[in-house]
Amino acid sequence: MSSQNRHAAPDTASSAPVLALRVLAVASVAVIAWQFVSAAGLFTGGDLGPHAAGSIVLHVVTGLAAGAAIWLRSRNGRPWWPSVLAVAVFAFTFVQGYFGDYPGLVVHVPGAMALTAGSVWLAAWSFLRLR
Repeated sequence: MSSQNRHAAPDTASSAPVLALRVLAVASVAVIAWQFVSAAGLFTGGDLGPHAAGSIVLHVVTGLAAGAAIWLRSRNGRPWWPSVLAVAVFAFTFVQGYFGDYPGLVVHVPGAMALTAGSVWLAAWSFLRLR
């Protein structure tokens, strides 16, 4: 009768992609929150600089999150849809950037809601379904 050692260190090879996805998914949500805060300033006469800088950070963080989701899928055989969602969120950040000027706000604002939903869903899944 053998039992697993409850006090053994976790397998770092399999937990590294999980940790990476969790950190990057939460960072994506945090950057999107920053984007909402900095966008409000644009309508009150604020500077575009913080919002533009945040968009670059959002591209980087969501791209890394997509890479982490693909890494997790290839390493642990997890479901395919989180990787597709993460890649779609990353790709959509460029669509958002394209429609980021004032005439494009009719697409940009609903797009922000879609980015938020996709990012929050990915972050929630990384904590609730990966154990």
